[in-house]
Order: sequence, then structure tokens, then C-alpha cells
Amino acid sequence: MLPMKRSMLYLIPGKIKMKIVTVIQARMTSTRLPGKVMLPILGKPLLIRMIERVAASDLAGEIVVAASKNNEDDCIEKLCVQEKIKCFRGSLTDLLDRHYQAGKITGAEAVVKIPSDCPLIDPRVIDRVLRYYTDNYDKFDFVSNLHPATYPDGNDVEVISFEALERAWNEAERNFEREHTTPYIWENPDKFRIANIEWESGLDYSASHRWTIDFEEDYLLIKSIYEELYSNNSTFSLNEILDLLKRKPELTAINKKYLGKYWYENHLNELKHIDEYKNKTSLK
Repeated sequence: MLPMKRSMLYLIPGKIKMKIVTVIQARMTSTRLPGKVMLPILGKPLLIRMIERVAASDLAGEIVVAASKNNEDDCIEKLCVQEKIKCFRGSLTDLLDRHYQAGKITGAEAVVKIPSDCPLIDPRVIDRVLRYYTDNYDKFDFVSNLHPATYPDGNDVEVISFEALERAWNEAERNFEREHTTPYIWENPDKFRIANIEWESGLDYSASHRWTIDFEEDYLLIKSIYEELYSNNSTFSLNEILDLLKRKPELTAINKKYLGKYWYENHLNELKHIDEYKNKTSLK
């Protein structure tokens, strides 16, 4: 059983308490690598290993796994019950609705979106993005580290005020806006107050490392990293991963052919701000 969070409320000094809910979207019917969330990592499903890392964040608050209502995802709910993790089930394809409903039933004031294909996510990165949001909660509706991304791929964190999430849920109409949850927000800077966080190192490793999982080779790399680092530090950092890959560059070669593959490649003609998404100046 995973450890429970010490508190579901984040206290903003001298101001208010904020209910933060981190939603990890998961499904069994991935088109490229079906059942990836249940692949074994050191004797436990990949999803559980990832939740361990998210739970190590100081600010992630309540963790909810958001699966679909499809029968294939029954095993995800069963696993969550076994591990005493809250599970919400919703639409298979409308991820915006799934996040909104999960936030609504938990009384979230801010929803953190982290996909289940990020099993190497660094809890320190989660905290950095969340701390910027909470320190500036009255200035921004949406804070992420993806517009543009500089961290190694697989450290995806998006924080959305519930009010902004509800507005997007009411207004977003295009399929990719519903399927990918947040495009309606970051595509409409005239409607939402948006901030982006870059890796404080000043480096841009977003295109040179791939720590997400969509293909068998991704799994082999992630499994190898866990086997190398987990026993010494169960919440090993991204810098520890980078050090390992410097010592053993043969690991990076495992999934090298998939570097630079992103979901938005299929929507380049629909996205209004794709150039800004990839190139705009970010906060440091």
C-alpha cells in the first residue's frame, strides 16, 4: 500500500488553504503499447511505480487515478482498490471531461494533470511547477513546464485552476481539445492567464531524452533505469538519471529512434499557436 499524503491542503502563507488534486490519467487500450500501465517494474505495475514518485512530491495533494469506464480498465480500478488509491472512471476519449469530473467530485481548487506514461517523473519538478502556481495563484489560471518544454520528455506537469478547467470544459468543442485536456487553455491566451516554467539548469533536454512510454523500447529503457537506480534511492532524481545515461550511453540508444515524437504532430494544421508552443520565452 502506498503512503498517504500528509495533507490534502496546501497552505499559502498568510493567505488561504488550497485543495490540490493530482490526476493521473490511465487506460489499458493504448494503441501503440496496450496495457503499458500494468507492465512490471521491479515486481510492481508501472502505474504503481509512477504513483510512488508522484506521492513523493510535497505539494501534489490528493492523488486520483482517472481511468475509463471501458471494461478493459477494470483491472486499473482493482489495482487502485488494492493499493488504497482513489480511482475515478469516465470517458475513454474525452480526457477534458475526465479531469473536470475528477476535480469536481474531489472538491479540487487546482487540478494537476500528469499522464500515466511518465513513470520517471521527478517529484522535485512537480513541486517546482506547483510552487510557482501556488505562490502566484491569483495571477495565473494555468502553469506548466511544457510551453515550451525544456525538461527531459516525461516530466510533464500542468496545473489548472478549477475555474479555468470548468471554462475549458464548457467551451472546448474540437476533438483534440477534449482528448488532450489542456489545448483549449494554452491555445487561448486571451481567455486564460498562462505561465510556463523552464528547467532551472538553463539546459534544454526536451528533444534529446525520451523518458515517456509509448513503445516497447521505451519500456526497456525505463525498466533498465529503475533496475540501476531504485535500490539506492527510490525517488532518484532526473540528474541521477542523466548521470547514469552518461556512464552507460548504450541505454539512451534503446529508444533513440523515437526521440522527438509528440502527440501534436497529428494536429499541426489545427493548432493556432504551435510556433509559440515550441519557441516562446518562458519563465525561469
